Parts: sequence; C-alpha cells; structure tokens
Amino acid sequence: MVCANYSCNTSGGARNKKTAKGSRVYGGTLHLNEITPVINLYPYYIYDNVSYAISCQLYDGLVKINPKDLSIVPDIAKSWEISDSGTTYTFHLRKNVTFQDDPCFPDGKGRKVTASDFKYSMEKLCTANPSNVVYSITFQGIVEGADKYYEQSKNSGKPSSGISGVKVMNDSTLQIKLVKKDPVFLNMLAGCGGFVIAPEAVEKYGSGLHTGTGPFIYSPASDSSRIILTANPNYFRSDSLGNVLPYLDSVVITFIPSRNDEFKAFQQGKVDYIASVPSNQVDKMVEEQISDFQHKPPKYLLSRVPEMSTRYYAFNLTKAPFNDIRIRKAFSLAIDRNKIVSEVLQGEAFAPGLHGITPPSFMYSKNPADNYDISSIKGDSLNVEMAKKLMSEAGFPDGKNFPPVTLELNGEGGTNTSVALEVQKELLGNLNVNINFNIVSFGQKLQDERELNYQMVGTGWTADYANPADFLMLFLASNAPDSASQPSYYNSTRYKNPEYDRLIEMGRSASTTAETYKFYKQAEQMAISDAPVIILWYDQNYSLTRWIVKDLFPNSMNYLDLSTAYIDMRGAAGSADSTKKK
Repeated sequence: MVCANYSCNTSGGARNKKTAKGSRVYGGTLHLNEITPVINLYPYYIYDNVSYAISCQLYDGLVKINPKDLSIVPDIAKSWEISDSGTTYTFHLRKNVTFQDDPCFPDGKGRKVTASDFKYSMEKLCTANPSNVVYSITFQGIVEGADKYYEQSKNSGKPSSGISGVKVMNDSTLQIKLVKKDPVFLNMLAGCGGFVIAPEAVEKYGSGLHTGTGPFIYSPASDSSRIILTANPNYFRSDSLGNVLPYLDSVVITFIPSRNDEFKAFQQGKVDYIASVPSNQVDKMVEEQISDFQHKPPKYLLSRVPEMSTRYYAFNLTKAPFNDIRIRKAFSLAIDRNKIVSEVLQGEAFAPGLHGITPPSFMYSKNPADNYDISSIKGDSLNVEMAKKLMSEAGFPDGKNFPPVTLELNGEGGTNTSVALEVQKELLGNLNVNINFNIVSFGQKLQDERELNYQMVGTGWTADYANPADFLMLFLASNAPDSASQPSYYNSTRYKNPEYDRLIEMGRSASTTAETYKFYKQAEQMAISDAPVIILWYDQNYSLTRWIVKDLFPNSMNYLDLSTAYIDMRGAAGSADSTKKK
C-alpha cells in the first residue's frame, strides 16, 4: 500500500529507522505527474521523454548525468581512462552493484553486476529487432564491430562472435574501442542505450522487463493511471555524507493529461512538483498567493529555465505536396511565430522559432567555449509575399487547386490545438490554403510519425544529452531507413542530404569544440533552408516545487535524479515548528 501523505512510511522496516547525516531525511512519498503516458520501459525501445524519465530511476549505466549542471559523472563505473587517440575507453566498475531483487534470479535475490553484463547489454543494443530503436543513435558507426554485429543479427538472430570493440578484461574492467574519436560518446552512454540489464530478466520478461540496478523498483501495483516506484533497499550509491540512497520510500507518478488540471492538483497538494506551469497561471498564482512565496520559508519554489526543447511541425517529404521544397518554404514563410508566442502561448515559450532546430538554451553554457550560438542560423520568419510567390511557382497561384492537407497532433491540454488553430487561420489568410486537423492520442501520433502515416505532424524534441548533436541527428540520412515502409524513430521527415551528413561527420571528427560547432552550424543552416520542418518555438519551463521537497534540481533537460531527493517537513510553512517571522 502506498501512502497518500508524507508522514507515513511504506517500507515498514529498517529504512524507517535510519537517521540521515547532515540535514537529510529518510522516508515519505513524492508525488509527480506526467502529461503524456509511458510508452515503454525496455531500454532499447524508449523514444519518448516520459518513458526515459521513469527509466532513469530504474536503471543505471557506466556513467550518468549530474542534474545540477548536466555534466557526465561516474555511475556503475567508478572511473575510466581514455586513450591519447580518443578511441579506447577503459571503465573500472564498482564491485558493490547488484541487480534489483526479482523472481528472475535464484531465490529472488538480485546478483552482482559484472563487466560481462555490460557486454551482454551492448550486444542486445546492437541486435536488430523491432524492439530496438536506440542502436542507430548510439553505437551505429561509432563502436568498432557494432555495425557488423548488427548486420549479422538480421540473418542468424545471434552472431557467432561478440562486438569486437567491446571486451571484458575482468569482472570489474570493461574496454570499448571506437572506430574514431567521438566527442559525445560518454553522453550517449549516459542515456538509455547505456543501461545495464540482466540476461535472466530478458529471458523471463523479454521487452516487458523493468528490472535494473536503479534507486527505485517498479511496483506491480502500477497501472494505466499511475506508476508506483519503491525504494531499492540494495542500491549501491551513497551521497557525499555517506548516506545510503535513495531517501524516499516511494514515488507515485500520475498521468493527468491537462496542464491546467495538473496545476490544480499541485494547488490541492496532490502533486509535489510540476515541470511546466501554464504561463497564464504563473502571475495569477504569485499575485493571489503571494504569502506562500514570501513566507520564511516559502511554501513553494518557482523557477524559470530555458529548456533544451524545440517545438515544430514536421513534413512527410516522401509524398506530394511536401516533397516540393517550394510548398514547404511557402508554409513556413506564411506563419507568424512571434504572434503565436505572444498571443497564443502568451509568453509560455522562451522564444519564437526564428533560427534552427537547436534551442537557444545551448547558448548559455557555464563554459563560454561550449556555447553553441544559434543566432547565426537564419530560420524563416513571416514573409507573405515570398510565400505567395513560391506557391505560384509550385503551380498553386493564390492556393487554387491545392490538395487537401491534414495536420496530425495530440491534444496536450489544448496548447497544441490552440497553436494549430492559429496556424490554420494564417495559412488560410496568407495563402488561401485550408488545412484540416486530426487529433489523436500521444501514442498514436508517435506511431503515425515513425510509420509516415501523416502529411504534417505537430511534434518536438527534448535533449537526451546536453549537446547540439542530439538535435542535429534528427536530419541524418542514417537515421532514416531506405524504404518508406520501414519505421523511422528519429528522422521522421525522411530528410536526406549527403552534404548535411558530411558536415555533421566533419564536426564529430573535429579536434576542438569551436571547429565542431562551425561544421554543425553549416549543416544546420543547410537543413533549415531545405525546410523539412517548420520551427515554431523554443520551450521554457516555469517549474513549481513544494518547499518540503529538497534536492530535486530542475534543469533545462527536465532530467531528474530522484535518488537524491528527500522530503523535509521541518520548518515547512504551516507546520508546528515553522518560523512565525514576517
């Protein structure tokens, strides 16, 4: 049974008797919410933000992301060395890591993790099957022998030999060799493609597994309305004070599909943290409940962060009318992004989409040398005369005889629909072209997007890791299958430009960050000029956290490490020991 308030405890034993060092506190339940449902928790079939966010609490890899600054830090690997050539990584594993207790293991007791488990996991990552969509953005073309292993797996099911670039030196040492130096390899290992899984769990559960080494265990009490995670009593990590993690007894994640309803749930105390407060509610809440923010300590914490997230409409480039660049450019030039941000989103966005697909959050790195300046990338802005000219050149003067077009989108609490209504109005007024809507579930939209069952689709991308390469891979030909009948999980427009791919490759092979970004920006400008997508806006979030929730660390990736979060009722507004000073 999961308790509905913070004072109750769910594990009923030794954890509740622990006293944490420093100011930390053990126990309690953290309540979160997601707007869209979980699609899947099998590491190599994760392609949506919500599934990834939850999987990060269940699994670990060699390295992980530090939520405070999005840097790469040790996880199961306590340390590593990189060769002078930058192509050989030697990881030294911790010896106290075990898989979560689960019936798939003898006597239900999770066993110790060794380097062989990582070798097995990486071979699963490089195996061709419908439940693997992560290979193409991780090991493909990067790790020595990975492509050969993948191709052999298509025919025989299991190649006769392993991945030549992945070697087990001993139980606690793993070596990975790359085809060539790659500046974001460690970032990729921090994602779901780098998680370690147990052969026993795969044998028992297949792609339905959710057993890892992480700080929380997936509860069988979970259902379609909520996911329940309980503390892993055998988790290997401790904090800097020596406190065994995690602090929380449990985490409950609900799926309220409306941002306004999610906000109401926060106000009612049913949710403890929301990553994106509706902009129309921010000023109203501060104005009406100013005492909640001014109290010492306050009841809530409000933060504003530019997100590593971009919203856009994608075109299906394989069929008319959007296989014609003139039509795509005309649509893009006929939309007033500034109006969408100011009047429809009412300031909820960080900025209108006037540059590339890479969001402006990459311009604000703590290290100036790592700043990726998108201001030099010229995107489309409102230019009705040019849009009309292009439509006429394409054979549709004043929109005459233009074929029916349908824009597919998911509801997401009305935001997507409101934007689509404005786009519909502008395309009709500026080009005399009417578009229809098809509003579907989030899961259906993702399926239609990857299977090319759309003409235009409302979509977006949030960074898996803090590097522009994560956005630029959306236009790589290697991420689009040769046949339109095959699904594409990343390059959903099927954009293919050999020069774009060449520039990205040159960027990844460059010796300095400045040189890398020079090639990246050339490639990004090329893709944006070809208009496979209409960049609409760049996201920001106003996040709200209850004061009693500590060390959650909201960031521009919306990446949360719940293992370090804790609930501290001492001194909370309204509690017996809270200060009365004004």
